[in-house]
Amino acid sequence: MIWAGTLSYAAYSIGAIICAIAAVWVGSRGDPNRSDRAPAIAALALTANWCFAAASFEPGNFMVELTEIARNLGWLFVLFRHFANDGRDESLRIVRPAMVALGFVEILHFALLLLAKRYSFTPEIASLVFETAVLFRIMVAIGALVLVHNLYIGASVASRSLLRWNAAALAGLWAFDLNYYTVSYIIGAVPGQIAAVRGLAAGIVAVPFAFGFARAAAGLEFRPSRAVTFRFLSLLVIGAYLVMMVAVARWLDLLTGDLARLAQVGLVIAAGALALIWLPSQRMRGWLRVTAIKHLFKHRYDYRAEWIRFTHTIGRTGFDETSLQERAVKALADITDSPSGLLLVPDETGALQIAAKWRWHGDEIPAPAAPAALSAILEREELILDLDEVRDGKDHYGERDAVPQWLRDDRRVWAAVPLLHFDRLVGLAVLSRPPAMRKLDWEDFDLLTVVGRQLASYLAEESGQAALLEAGRFDEFNRRMAFVMHDIKNLSSQMSLLLRNAEKHADKPEFRKDMLVTLRNSADKLNALLARLARYGPKDTAKAEPFDMAVVARTLQKRFAHLHTVSLLRVESALVTGDSEALEQALVHLVQNAIDASDNDSAVALEVYSDGVCGKINVIDNGRGMSPQFLRNGLFKPFVSSKDGGFGIGAFEAREMVRAMGGRLDVESREGIGSRFTVALPLLAADQLIRRSPDPANYETV
Repeated sequence: MIWAGTLSYAAYSIGAIICAIAAVWVGSRGDPNRSDRAPAIAALALTANWCFAAASFEPGNFMVELTEIARNLGWLFVLFRHFANDGRDESLRIVRPAMVALGFVEILHFALLLLAKRYSFTPEIASLVFETAVLFRIMVAIGALVLVHNLYIGASVASRSLLRWNAAALAGLWAFDLNYYTVSYIIGAVPGQIAAVRGLAAGIVAVPFAFGFARAAAGLEFRPSRAVTFRFLSLLVIGAYLVMMVAVARWLDLLTGDLARLAQVGLVIAAGALALIWLPSQRMRGWLRVTAIKHLFKHRYDYRAEWIRFTHTIGRTGFDETSLQERAVKALADITDSPSGLLLVPDETGALQIAAKWRWHGDEIPAPAAPAALSAILEREELILDLDEVRDGKDHYGERDAVPQWLRDDRRVWAAVPLLHFDRLVGLAVLSRPPAMRKLDWEDFDLLTVVGRQLASYLAEESGQAALLEAGRFDEFNRRMAFVMHDIKNLSSQMSLLLRNAEKHADKPEFRKDMLVTLRNSADKLNALLARLARYGPKDTAKAEPFDMAVVARTLQKRFAHLHTVSLLRVESALVTGDSEALEQALVHLVQNAIDASDNDSAVALEVYSDGVCGKINVIDNGRGMSPQFLRNGLFKPFVSSKDGGFGIGAFEAREMVRAMGGRLDVESREGIGSRFTVALPLLAADQLIRRSPDPANYETV
């Protein structure tokens, strides 16, 4: 065909020009210190000569075949000289026999050319000569590829940077020849379409080969991005899938009749189902990702891409965005491809409580989620927990016994990353298992440690900002209260003076009686208010005295008797030490909140009992309940309220009063079900036992 001849002429002409330019470039700008520079120039020149001959003569011409033999011998000698670039002249002694054998096989082509020119009188002899020549070329290509592989794999790290471009070009050259001659042997003739572009392929190979002789090439590397690699692997899998389907379809062509039609329809259905199930699968993509990273990249992570994604995740803002705690979990989970995660934060005792969830579904997290002993180990050792190792019984720093049972039982939990800020634990990120099964390795530990510290600084900064904002609000609140207290004191003094003057003037007995009652009640209320405001000051330990929590509960019931139904479900004597008035005031806040959250006909229940160490009072309601988000971030925050017009300081004041007596206030709540507040104070007997216990610091060392 005319177009095939034109394409062949153009391709070989372009190849000749490129190879000639490459030879001149290596001679003028190539590294003069390389011992293989002269053989490279000769090989490029011989290749340009072969392309020129192929463009000038018909395919199969004696001159074309002769120049191809010279070209191949030149490239074999270049490969031989490449082994000396690593200072491995001793290795030439080992490679030399293989090179001699390949060169001898290539020279045999000259004998085959003479045989074909003089004795190919019959098609059988011509076919035999052709097949023998093709087999010789296949043997040379395979041997050369094996030597190129050994050249690069056996080179030192420094020499690899020098040889990478040359080795890649040589591999491309002989890989093309291997495919070309393999197809020729299969079909029993020269493939015209492939033969037409051989010259262009030689020119393309010459470019990176010549570039490898530049001094700058030693510092350059071909490093495809992970995204490109993953997409290439995906296309490769899809291509292999399609090739397999085509092969099966061709095989089914051998069948006939209804059986063939039935088999083809079944193949289409099966192929479509397989494609729909596996190709979009997250597990399949995860497997491709792990395979690519394991075999194609030196490092598991693309640190630049990971850092950009991390910064974007943490820096997102907006009214519809998630909280910083949730974004922190997501940032860590994205690194390990984890589909969900949790954030646990330490409370005042060091125990870990749930603070945020990201796509976490399933069972409720217990309170506390992890003991203080685990927090201490993680803070001291900065240990990333591999939960699979914990389940297998491995123990590094005594953490195995401190890991709570729910973390062991939940097979989704894969790793737990401590977040440390100035060697202080500010959180623990719990990550679920990624879709592609793998074990944590050193690179995971290093990257998660660094990112954990960065996240801890963000969380600590947010906590500091919240503390500053809260302190500013309290400062404003205290300044206002100072003015209020001053005005109340003046009013109290005026009313007291009015009371004393009224006692002196008793002209109208009825008026005097009413005025006295009114003024006395007002003075009492104002003095009580002053006493309450004084409680916002430092803790007064001198007022601590024994009292029974059951008495406080009964008093509280009577106080709300005319306002709402408050029932005593369980009343046991619990003798504790503290300020009974402060406890009563704290319970007033809790009961009032329970009443506000309940319907008018829904009773609020009180329970008083002892667990042997602490006396406890439960305030229980069946009201609206509170969301986990509000429990974590709003309940005990001053000036944050779930009630319309609420000041948001009652629950905070109640907790501070209980803490001032050495107690604890806990809460459990479910939306639509209700809430339970538990006030716990140390029993008098337990408190006395602790006070009488000797201090080890007082013992003298003998």
